[in-house]
This record gives sequence, structure tokens and C-alpha cells, in this order.
Amino acid sequence: MSSGSLNSVKIRQAAPADIVEMIRLERAAETAAHWSESQYQALMQIEDGKTSRVALVAFRDSPAAALRNPSVLGFLVAHHVSGEWELENIVVAPGVRGVGVGSLLVRDLIDRAKQNNSEAVFLEVRQSNTAARALYEKLGFESLGYRKSYYISPLEDAILYRKIL
Repeated sequence: MSSGSLNSVKIRQAAPADIVEMIRLERAAETAAHWSESQYQALMQIEDGKTSRVALVAFRDSPAAALRNPSVLGFLVAHHVSGEWELENIVVAPGVRGVGVGSLLVRDLIDRAKQNNSEAVFLEVRQSNTAARALYEKLGFESLGYRKSYYISPLEDAILYRKIL
């Protein structure tokens, strides 16, 4: 996928039909948070029209392209906590990493947070995940510090990031 074809990529709210593809993508990504199918199903449950979580998917807006390749190119999960959003998980399909799919997802989250009058978006990321760290820094996130030995398998520190809106 070339950066020119990024125009055919759109972002939408995830649906229950996306769960299988979301799990497939996240299982193929070593640095992603690995959730159970029931955790993904719970993301799709909305009580009284409200939820504190959002799950977004990036997809090809071209039916012909979707037939040749998986339609879900990446996804993001975030949690709304006291006026801030925590980016809990983001995964981009291996074949489209580095062309802007992750940026589209994070920018959409930032736009939603602003529309919700939120104060900030925050996250933590593996210290060794230089590609993700570069993405967050490019989008205006600032490092706040780290959490020692936060991740396991392998044991690794987490770098904390926050973007004030």
C-alpha cells in the first residue's frame, strides 16, 4: 500500500463483526496488548447509549481493495477517564505499517477527545517500541517519565506520554 492510497483509508467505530479481524491483527503484533475475545465483545456493549470506551477501525473504502486484502487495516481502543482519554491498544497490519494508518487512528481519537471537551490523551508504550514512540512524538505527545518493569514477556519499562488538548 503506497502513501498515495492512504486516501482510500477511512476510520469508523468498530462493530462486533470486526472482532475476529481485530484479534487476528493483535495476535500478530508482539507489542500489542493481548485481550480475550470476551474483552473485545465487552467493548461493543453500550448501555443506555453511553460507554467509557471507544474502539475504532481503519478500513479500505474501496470494495475491490477489500476483496484482495483484509478490510481492517488497524484498530485503536481507548478509555475515557475523568476528562482524559487513555490509549489502551493500537495495532496496524504488518503490510501497511509506516504509511500513516496509525496516525489516522490516533488523530481520530484526538478529534473525538476534543469534541468531548477532554483535557488530554495519555498512553504508555514499551521503551523498545521506537516506531510507536516516533509516531506519538510526531503527533505532539510529550514524554512524562516511565514505569519501571511495567511490561512482562519480556520485562521492560513503559514510557508515559501525554498530549494536552
